[in-house]
Amino acid sequence: MSGRFGARELLDCYARGVFPMADAREDERVFLIDPEKRGVMPLAGFHVGHRLARTVRAEPFEIRVDTAFAQVVELCAAATPGRTETWINGAIERLYGDLFEIGHAHSVECWKDGRLVGGLYGVSLSGAFFGESMFSRATDASKVALVHLVARLIADGFVLLDAQFMTEHLRQFGAEEIPRAEYRRRLARALTREPRFQRSAVGGGAAALQVISQAS
Repeated sequence: MSGRFGARELLDCYARGVFPMADAREDERVFLIDPEKRGVMPLAGFHVGHRLARTVRAEPFEIRVDTAFAQVVELCAAATPGRTETWINGAIERLYGDLFEIGHAHSVECWKDGRLVGGLYGVSLSGAFFGESMFSRATDASKVALVHLVARLIADGFVLLDAQFMTEHLRQFGAEEIPRAEYRRRLARALTREPRFQRSAVGGGAAALQVISQAS
């Protein structure tokens, strides 16, 4: 990837249906990925299990948006006991930092006792949100962040939540794997929309669950 490749060029890639990854944390090379199968998360029909719903209603975390974006990316990139390697390298961190500065990248954060204990980040473009990575340092923190992200996207009028690759973790929320051609059709529709990612809260846990329920 050229040294002239920046935030605007990265947005153009997302609009074409491709996204960046690196082979390893210490490898500064960045590759553009265009998978044959794409994982997408339904906004209408997002599934919240009973146990997780109870946790969301209990509000064990303070939910913040875009207050610690760089820290969220850094924690998503950090090695953990179950994951010793990561695809987020320095070049990717810089690119998403630039996207954040121009208003096209966002973080949803879970805080507890003044400490960031979970969250996720992604890219917004027209009516699409591209989920990039999540982390958790407390039980269910990343799941709670995802629930609040989905509620916010629904409230703001987004129509596509791209999960990139399908995993069993995402399947519990109703994620599905679709062919590249179908993904591009959905992306094209999303790019005709003009919602705006709002940093203000949609409310507490009960309010977030109500927004999700009404969209189903």
